[in-house]
Formats: sequence, C-alpha cells, structure tokens
Amino acid sequence: MHLPPMTRRGFGTAALSATAATLIGGRALAAETAGTSAAAEKYTAPAEWEDHSCCVMSWPWDRTDGWGSLLPDVQGEIAGIARAIARSEPVLMFAEPGHTDEARTLCGPAVTVVEYPVNDCWTRDTGPIFALDAAKTRRIGLDFGFNGWGGKYPYDKDDLLPVGVCDHLAVPRRDVPMVLEGGSVITDGQGTLITTEECLLNPNRNPTMTRGQIESTLLSAYGASKLIWLPYGLANDTITNGHIDLVAAYLGPARILLHTQPDTTSPNHARMAANKAVLEAATDACGRRFALVEMQQQPHFRQNGLLVETFSYTNYYLTASQVVVPLSGEPADTAALTQLRTLFPGREVVGSPARILAWGGGGVHCVTQHVPRTR
Repeated sequence: MHLPPMTRRGFGTAALSATAATLIGGRALAAETAGTSAAAEKYTAPAEWEDHSCCVMSWPWDRTDGWGSLLPDVQGEIAGIARAIARSEPVLMFAEPGHTDEARTLCGPAVTVVEYPVNDCWTRDTGPIFALDAAKTRRIGLDFGFNGWGGKYPYDKDDLLPVGVCDHLAVPRRDVPMVLEGGSVITDGQGTLITTEECLLNPNRNPTMTRGQIESTLLSAYGASKLIWLPYGLANDTITNGHIDLVAAYLGPARILLHTQPDTTSPNHARMAANKAVLEAATDACGRRFALVEMQQQPHFRQNGLLVETFSYTNYYLTASQVVVPLSGEPADTAALTQLRTLFPGREVVGSPARILAWGGGGVHCVTQHVPRTR
C-alpha cells in the first residue's frame, strides 16, 4: 500500500511544485468563498446528458503507478479519447509538470493541456464533481476526499486535483467531508442518485461513517433527495470495489442501461440479477418506475498475463452530439456498438480503444469528468 505524505485535507501552505504553488495558493480563499456565498443555496449535480462546457481529463505519466511497460499504450488510449471528445466539446488535459509536451504532441492542437501535478488519469474519480444553482447560472465544484480507492495507489497529487481544476475554471469549490470517487455514483439531475453498497460501504473509504451518514452527506452534496443502493458492482472488481459506472448508466430520466449476465456459470449472473431486482422494485425521486435496457456484452480477455474481467460498455462518455464508447478489441465490440446506436439515434456513437484502460481498472467514463454549461 502506498501512503502519501500529504492529503488534501491536511494541505496548508506547502506546494508540490512551483506550478502547484501558483494554482493551489488560492485554496483556502476558494473554499471560504464557496462556504460563505453558496452554503445556504441549493446546488444540484446535473445529469450527464445535459449540456457541457468542457471535459476534464488527466495525463498518465508514471510507469511506477501500475502501468510499467504499458504506459505508452495507455497514453495512446487517453490521447485517442481526448481527440474524439474534442470534436464536439473542449477538452482540458491536466498534465504533470515535465510531461506537458508529450501530452500536447499525442493529443494534438484541439486539446488544451494544463500543467498541474497529477498521479494518474482517472479524472472521474479524482476531479471535482460540478453542480449548478437553481437558475443554472452558477457552478460550484464539489471537492470530496480521494484516498486512492482505499489506499491501493498513490493519491497525494490527485487528492488536490479539484483545487487546480476549480482554480483554472474560476469556479468556487465546496469541501465535502467524506471520501468518494465520481465513478461510484450516477445521477439523473432530478433528485435521484444510484450507487452500490459494495463500494460506498467498503470500510476502506469512510470507516467512521454509518450508511445513513454516507447517504445524507451524498444527497446534500448532490442536491438530491433519493439514493438507490444496488448491492453489487462487477465480480472481481478489486480496484474500485464495485463502481456503479461499470454496471449501469443513465440513458435518460428513469431509463437505465444495466449490465445483466445470462450465463449462469458466470459470477456476474446472480450479482447483476440482484441489481436488476432492486431497480425493478424501485421508483426514482419523481415517483417514476425505471425502464431497464439490458447490456449483456461484457468481454473477458487476457492482457499482459492478467485476466481482465471488468471491461464495461456502460462506461461511456456523452457529449451533445456523441457517445464515446470503450472498445476492447474483442468480437463483442460490434454487438455493443450496434445496441448503443439504437439507444442514441441522435448522437454519433464513436468507439475508442480502451483495452489497456480496462487492464488498469476502468474505461472512457472513468477518465473523463464533464463540466456542465451554465446559462
């Protein structure tokens, strides 16, 4: 286990580098501004299908952070995803000092590279979660704690990423007193959150908080009124401990794309059936029953001697005109893309290679964080 010397909660006047000092210098002021001007006002994290102003990503650079000889391959995948998204919305790529040139070279001129200390590329989990006021004229960045998915990977720099992103975007930042990764929660922006017990109740995240405290903190932060707990993530998801974005995604209000597994010999058969049963019995915050669309393609493959069991087609990224979908390089890609094209007839469905990202524990959604547009 990697134990970094400093976390976001303990961060004061020290800086990780000269660049970090410049960007982080306003941390205390930004948090105070958020607390004084916006604390009494309700902000709501919007649904991902609502308009974006840009997409935030981070550049993988450290071979010792798990990538080893696969670092060039995952950099190629990140650059490919960034270029695809940049066709329809601006992309900000936060890159470790000393690695901005390689990020610019591989991502191309359509992607804006921002120099700022980062550990890795999982921006959905490490970046701020953005919320809007009732008039949708102001944004705020929700700054949850990040602890490397329970101390599995270095996180000293990534825990500070919300500071740099909010500073760069000139958005007030609100500290939220719990550990959370953005990939562990999905929202409809209309009062409903969905998560998994397997992840949020894991004692490696918030061991001193009860289920009730976790729920109330989340609902308050997201501006939501109902949290639906699914029991499981994917089997053998040892990195994220069951992130929701690997098993489900919102297609629209009260419409869910849900992994199911018809193969009774698969450990995911019973797990996904249990998730489906919860959603079939539930209503959302508006009292609506869920329309469930099943995604049964979930390829397993070997990469560098490791059996990858957590590749997921629900791990896509929406823009106003596109659905950027992870590709495994396996035959299942074809059927998954065909299904997604029927589900998003008004958007171009774009496949982007993400085999190495899946080896690392995630996909397209995991490495992107949308910034909602204000009016």
